[in-house]
Amino acid sequence: MASTRVLASRLASQMAAAARPVARVSVATASKRTMTAATKASPLQAVKRQQMQSIINATTRQAFGVQRRAYSSEIAQALVEVSKNIGMGTAAVGLTGAGIGIGLVFAALLNGVARNPALRGQLFSYAILGFAFVEAIGLFDLMVALMAKFT
Repeated sequence: MASTRVLASRLASQMAAAARPVARVSVATASKRTMTAATKASPLQAVKRQQMQSIINATTRQAFGVQRRAYSSEIAQALVEVSKNIGMGTAAVGLTGAGIGIGLVFAALLNGVARNPALRGQLFSYAILGFAFVEAIGLFDLMVALMAKFT
């Protein structure tokens, strides 16, 4: 039993010693191969690389570049601006709903305080919370209206 342990440990140490230089050589040769392949590119690979680079550049320009559409006539450009203004006006109509909602919230506050004056502080905090929600909807609507105008 002891002899097998000794034999196993000797084999393991010999294999570890033999494996280290082989691993180093394989890494070194692999890096040399990649370096020579990068420096000695065929003309076809160079053309492919240029084509891929131009495709990537075009895609990035489309994704991140802000491109305005050029219209052929001044009338078409004026119609686009008019339609933007009409879109902004129709989107801003929703702000009247926010105004009505704020009025209803504070009308309910007055009604509640008139019925039970002892709950004035608690009802006021609920009214402020309702006001904040209605005002947020109004601000979202205003944001949509401005986006319709300036995009």
